[in-house]
Amino acid sequence: MFFRYFVLPLYYQSNTSMARQAEDSTTYKVKIHLNNGYRYASTQPLVIDPDRTSGRNKHKRIHWGTVDENNKFHPNKTFLYADLSERRKLIFPDDWDMSEVAALPSERKAGRPTNGDDDSNKLYGDIWLLEQIAEKTGIRKDLEEALGGNREMADAIMTLAMYHITTGNTFNRVAHWQRIERTPCLRSLTSPDITYLTQSITEQHRMDLFRLRAARTKDGDLCAVDSTTRSAYGSSLADIKWGKNKERLPLEQTTEVVVYDLNTHMPIYYRTFPGNIPDSRSVETILLDLRHAGFPLLVLITDRGYESLRNLERYILDGQPLVMWVKVRQKMVLDRIRAFGSFVHCPEGMGGDEDSRMYYRQYDIDYRVEVRAGAEKDADRLRLNLYFDPVRRSEELTSLDVAVKWQRAALEEIKTSGLPMDDDESIRKNYPYFTVKLKEDDRTLISYELNTKKVEEARLSSGFYANVTHRLDLTPMQALDAYSLRDEQEKYFEQQKGPLGCDRQRSWSEDGKNGRLFVMFIALIMSSYLKYIWKSTALKKSFSSSLEILDEMRSIRIVEHSGKARHITPFIGKQLEICEAFGFQIPDNCAPKYKSKKVKAKGPGRPPKAKVIAEES
Repeated sequence: MFFRYFVLPLYYQSNTSMARQAEDSTTYKVKIHLNNGYRYASTQPLVIDPDRTSGRNKHKRIHWGTVDENNKFHPNKTFLYADLSERRKLIFPDDWDMSEVAALPSERKAGRPTNGDDDSNKLYGDIWLLEQIAEKTGIRKDLEEALGGNREMADAIMTLAMYHITTGNTFNRVAHWQRIERTPCLRSLTSPDITYLTQSITEQHRMDLFRLRAARTKDGDLCAVDSTTRSAYGSSLADIKWGKNKERLPLEQTTEVVVYDLNTHMPIYYRTFPGNIPDSRSVETILLDLRHAGFPLLVLITDRGYESLRNLERYILDGQPLVMWVKVRQKMVLDRIRAFGSFVHCPEGMGGDEDSRMYYRQYDIDYRVEVRAGAEKDADRLRLNLYFDPVRRSEELTSLDVAVKWQRAALEEIKTSGLPMDDDESIRKNYPYFTVKLKEDDRTLISYELNTKKVEEARLSSGFYANVTHRLDLTPMQALDAYSLRDEQEKYFEQQKGPLGCDRQRSWSEDGKNGRLFVMFIALIMSSYLKYIWKSTALKKSFSSSLEILDEMRSIRIVEHSGKARHITPFIGKQLEICEAFGFQIPDNCAPKYKSKKVKAKGPGRPPKAKVIAEES
């Protein structure tokens, strides 16, 4: 028997580690992929499986657009919303028509643009005003930079933000609205386009925008920190939880935290939290985000919801300047109120303010926080400001007597009727000044007793309120004035849930929710500036709201004919007053006054000397 041995060629004996490495340019070569009669421009990058769970690496096909019979490339959403650095790595065949790519805003060369689409005549005045606000506040420039220079994506986000401000409707009618209004994004944004766009916005984009906005703030800016709840449709999001709904609706909710700069009158930071998280537990995350985004040392102004011993020690350790409203029934405040003893009109030792007709007193607080074992840090200028309003005390004492009388009568009626009572939470809410005893089997009322300690504390604290300052040299009235500025942020939340139509959470995916919050943040920056100019100038006398300003500007139109430069109709009447109040320059040839451009002919020779007129003594 004879055996033959065959020697395999070398390329059959080599393993995968010895395979020929593909060139870098191969990954970015664009080819036509035929599928169901469509010609797609696609690439096939190699996707390496790091865990080797699939057994082998795979080539992922990416479609960047379509190619017609004349080899003209039409970009799709993937191409438009890709990073410019990734987009410019693509290698297209030389014989393809790339005119649509060259006409994109990110690729367009400097010069006077002309309209290459169909003729149009659209409303433009309100969008023009919002575009000027976006430039004035710097949000347009910061947005483009945060998106890596992708103007197509920035135009689409600005369009959605302006849709929020001008209509307050859901995104279902954006495409129809674009047929009437001239928007930054010239492409029609349908519902699938909007979903893809919002899901393309990442945490990197959010933090990059915060870093750019941080450069526009400075040390010592007063910033209000507060949250609001938004009811949600559906229950697929992780942050949607049952909590204390501020609108008292039987819906799950999310909590939206906003930091509002009271110097620039615009929001500078936002974050979403689960709907059941208390405000006091979100402080650490907020401070961490502000530090990572590079914000300077801002002065934070918070309400009672952010008051806790843990947060106070965190502020001291971080050296955070703040004005924090505190509850008067906590021990630190009640002890100082008890020290006043009995009084008739005003506690002894308190100063008075003639303008507000209130009394005040400031206390220095010594407080140390343990940094690590054996090391401590002293609080820097931690002060308690205590205020007393005699008129408010009279009203609160009267209300207390009425509440006790009403609760006693209601409990007596329930006991006489023998009806079962509600759950314990409802009892504590409806009858806070009484202690009740119930039968375990049927929850009927056995007895009730007045909680004298609670009533005594309520009487003692009536008319008093307090705040705490840290690392600030403020008098009690200065601290109160700084806290009073928070009213501007409360109006901000009303604007968010009212005119902008963002009172509900309408997303069903995590990345879609994050993208919509990003768009809402852009809209609120422009809307806040619009409202600030309206209420701080003479425009408040001419218009009942900031939305009326947009209504007044809306009638201005932009006319675009194919192959011609655009034309904007004239600005007239109150439209001129609006531009003057905002400090915006009216476009060329739109102002009512015309200045002649005739060039005067110069005569020959030296110009005549100016005549000297002698003044009489």
